Amino acid sequence: MKFFIDTASLAQIKEANDLGILDGVTTNPTLMAKEGIRGEEAVTKHYRTICETVNGDTSAEVLSTSFDEIIAEGKKLAAIHKNIVVKVPMIKDGVKAMKWFTDNGIRTNCTLVFSAGQAILAAKAGAAYVSPFIGRIDDSNWDGVELISQIAEIYTIQGFQTEILAASIRSSLHIVKCAEAGADVCTCPLEAILGLLKHPLTDIGLAKFLADAKASK
Repeated sequence: MKFFIDTASLAQIKEANDLGILDGVTTNPTLMAKEGIRGEEAVTKHYRTICETVNGDTSAEVLSTSFDEIIAEGKKLAAIHKNIVVKVPMIKDGVKAMKWFTDNGIRTNCTLVFSAGQAILAAKAGAAYVSPFIGRIDDSNWDGVELISQIAEIYTIQGFQTEILAASIRSSLHIVKCAEAGADVCTCPLEAILGLLKHPLTDIGLAKFLADAKASK
């Protein structure tokens, strides 16, 4: 399973990248605004910097909702760097745009996916990634990880090549459960990634090893 970091923070991207396990980045307008990055020129520059920092796919989200505008915006984003994947919302014109992008050699990430039916449409349109938002599904009292399992089963049966990118990850446990359910990618906050490092028995064991080593000197 690939690890993407879900942020626009260059410091967090670098920290995750320095671990040696980072495969890509996902961002959105909210994350950009959180870092104080506003305006087309600033956003374009930031995407380019991210792509030069991480050797992997970077999802860049369109802000348009009509077919022609999605195409125009997506073409600009794709031109920023070869690692850019255009993130397109799961709406009618979004599906049409993803098919156009696929036919014209531009990779896409279908975002805001909340059902298996939507995931099927994204795969049929040729999306490189489909992004089920499992944390938001959990918030609505349904099981987001179960949706990952359902999509994974459908994609296997049908032979779809679209990768399942589990998004809206809220915890380290989410990452583990998505790996069990068949997600190809998890995009996570830095805190969730670092949380995988932690276990009290590791801390206890390390403390004992160090104490024993010190006592033997």
